Amino acid sequence: MSFSSDDAHGAEQRREQPYGAEQRGAEQRGAEQQGAEPYGTAQRGERPPEFETPFAGALGMLSNATWQVMVTTGIIAVALGVMVLAWPGATLAVLGALFGAYLLITGIFQLAGAFGAHVPTHLRVLSFISGALAVLLGLLCFRGPAQSILLLALWIGFAWLIRGVMVTAAAISHEGLPARGWQIFFGVISMLAGIILIVAPFGSITALAVVAGIWLLALGVIEVFHGVQLRVQLGHHPPREAERRPHFPRFRPHPQP
Repeated sequence: MSFSSDDAHGAEQRREQPYGAEQRGAEQRGAEQQGAEPYGTAQRGERPPEFETPFAGALGMLSNATWQVMVTTGIIAVALGVMVLAWPGATLAVLGALFGAYLLITGIFQLAGAFGAHVPTHLRVLSFISGALAVLLGLLCFRGPAQSILLLALWIGFAWLIRGVMVTAAAISHEGLPARGWQIFFGVISMLAGIILIVAPFGSITALAVVAGIWLLALGVIEVFHGVQLRVQLGHHPPREAERRPHFPRFRPHPQP
């Protein structure tokens, strides 16, 4: 019996192919005939399920934390606004006590800094005087709510007055200042508010507390609204567990021989 050259060449090719190559080749040819992708490649035109939502991965976690923070801060602001509007006198008393504590702590640090080794003499004297005055005013705030509220109103009044004078003077002296008219307007308003607080501290500080309560209430409602709106845009569900893992394309492994 004799073999042709083609039969001999085919036998050599079959002997050179590794084990399992014929089986993989047949499976790949069958997959190509059925319109499927061969093994080892990703499905074309398909998107992994991790990318189905626009808020995936780190962006989804950040968005989920953002709406929670917005709703929480909004609720706190609404609660503070209601408390200020319901009990303005008690709110001012608490603010006066906090203001006294702030002055006391600031004065102690300034006094400690006045005795530093590398502080110049003129700065040391200035720091000692301002620290001693802050400690004295802080102790005066703890004598009663009336004293603390009075000092708080005067502090805010003088701060607004000085700021208004500086802003107005800078806007008048510099003709090329951007929004020069608005700078002068807000400077004059700040000066008038500071004068009112200095002249009538108790009545003006109460009105200021009411305005602050309304502002907190409005700000809290806006924050809650935006937080709920962001939650709705997230699709009414938290980020899935698959979105928290790194995203890699899915490949079908080669069959093992």
